[in-house]
Amino acid sequence: MELNHQVIFNVKTIKAEINNQPEKQEQQTVCNKKSTRVDLTPMVDLGFILITFFVFTAALNESKAMNLLLPNDNNPAINDDICESCALTFILSKNNIVHYYEGSEKNASYKMTDYSSNGIRQNIIDKRKWVIQKRGKDELIIIVKPGKESSFKNLVDVVDKCNITVVKRYYLAEPSAGENKMIAQIAASNYKQ
Repeated sequence: MELNHQVIFNVKTIKAEINNQPEKQEQQTVCNKKSTRVDLTPMVDLGFILITFFVFTAALNESKAMNLLLPNDNNPAINDDICESCALTFILSKNNIVHYYEGSEKNASYKMTDYSSNGIRQNIIDKRKWVIQKRGKDELIIIVKPGKESSFKNLVDVVDKCNITVVKRYYLAEPSAGENKMIAQIAASNYKQ
């Protein structure tokens, strides 16, 4: 076996290289390697477009709040008389239970209902019909008393029902000690059954 040593000088870089392989007469096939580089410029553009879109739409979508009319406590001369027979009181309890009574707390006959359209909403509609029949005009007053165990969602649901049924006057108050005691007794008697 004869070794053909060639020394090749590259004029541009002045390198010396020894070729120990004999020259092949056959033509070598050259494999073209394709670039595996991925151009991410369009992906970055798309990302910025999406971010811009969501920023603008989030800024335009403002949260909506419900308007509440608050009493004017600055003037003690203003007195808001309440017709006892026109009042409907809802006491919000735990586990989405609503206790209610008509009239004053002294003669209260407690009943239970729920947040469905056949619950609170129907109670408001029935009471309004009764008040209009007895008094000749709509003097319905709703008193909402959220208990300690009730959720904020429960309060919002009752206020929504008042707005849906177009109740002109409704109040928010805390349950009295007597009401809390009565609700506890009702809950205890329901638990025993």
